[in-house]
Amino acid sequence: MKFNDITHETYTALMANKVRSGLTILGIVIGISSVIAMVSIGTGASNSISSSIESLGSNLIQISPGAEQMRGFGATSGRGNAKTLTNDDAKAIALEVPNVKAVDSQVSSRYQITAKGTNTNTSVTGVTANYPQIRNIEVAEGSFISDTQNNSALRVAVLGPTTRDDLFGENAYVIGKSIRINKLEFKVVGVTVAKGGTGFQNQDDIIYIPVRSAQQYLSGDQYLTTIAVQASTSEMMTEVQADITALLLDRHKIKDPTQADFSVLNQNDILSTASSVTSTLTYLLAAIGGISLLVGGIGIMNMMLTTVTERTREIGLRKAIGARKSDISTQFLIEAVALTLIGGVIGIALGWLISYIVNLTGLLTTSVSLSSVLLAFGVSAVTGIVFGYYPARRAASLSPIDALRYE
Repeated sequence: MKFNDITHETYTALMANKVRSGLTILGIVIGISSVIAMVSIGTGASNSISSSIESLGSNLIQISPGAEQMRGFGATSGRGNAKTLTNDDAKAIALEVPNVKAVDSQVSSRYQITAKGTNTNTSVTGVTANYPQIRNIEVAEGSFISDTQNNSALRVAVLGPTTRDDLFGENAYVIGKSIRINKLEFKVVGVTVAKGGTGFQNQDDIIYIPVRSAQQYLSGDQYLTTIAVQASTSEMMTEVQADITALLLDRHKIKDPTQADFSVLNQNDILSTASSVTSTLTYLLAAIGGISLLVGGIGIMNMMLTTVTERTREIGLRKAIGARKSDISTQFLIEAVALTLIGGVIGIALGWLISYIVNLTGLLTTSVSLSSVLLAFGVSAVTGIVFGYYPARRAASLSPIDALRYE
């Protein structure tokens, strides 16, 4: 058969029952759009989590007090609650561990903050002058905590932009103004550049004060809640992590590493773990979309088998005037593939539209990759071939005599 003849016959066959063809195409549309939308959402979530982790700092190693214990279904507890890390530990890491670029001592907790008739509950973190370098923080107004202010335990504060807006109004100039933390007055000396975030991890809804001020006026002791370390290069992070572990085990007089009263987290390890989780989530979402695509394929097979039954006399007549088995099977196979390709094109457009709408909501930045589009389009073609093969073969195998006598 000529290409023009096949195209004309396919168009005629599909338009003969528009409702049935439309419903069959709809099944493929739902399947393809689900795959693309789900994969784009999963990829967007993965990128968002990776970006959030990377924004916490560069070449970051974080030391938390307390042993990591396993409870229940594998949940961890105890980390960050004990009081085992001190300023001397941070100094020792800075002086004795090679390939360390910067060290920051931190004391963090949440407090009710007041300022001239307004108040908010937010995180107050005591830090050193090294914090901006380690955590990739920039100052929009004023200055950050200095070594002099830290060593003197001055009551000064640097506000995140969200905290500033909550206390003084949107984009207000606050340098020199005062806030009260735990009923103590602190002078605002700076405001950081917005980084974004939500909930308890919002790096814009935070107040920075000197770590020694936090210990003297807020926590009332010399213990730290976190020690942040910046390795000289990303390649040295694992080695630096091992050296820090060995140093702290020696300083804390612990011989058995499993009994360590601290935990050391490598940023690369956190990132790889998060990536593994989000990749699994993406595969799961794609599998859900794949199931709907499978259902659409079954719908195509059902329609084509019905079509073969309805067109039995036509098949017998074609064979009687010389049509070969290959001509008949090709005709029905192309009809099945045409259904899936039409559904695939519409499904790709719908999947992209769903991803775009999710982007507009601001909840998540989705990412539609070319590979996912090509994969969806390829899967739609394969679906047509796989689920159209049996009906096409059945049509080609009909006996001309039996087909002509079929009622």
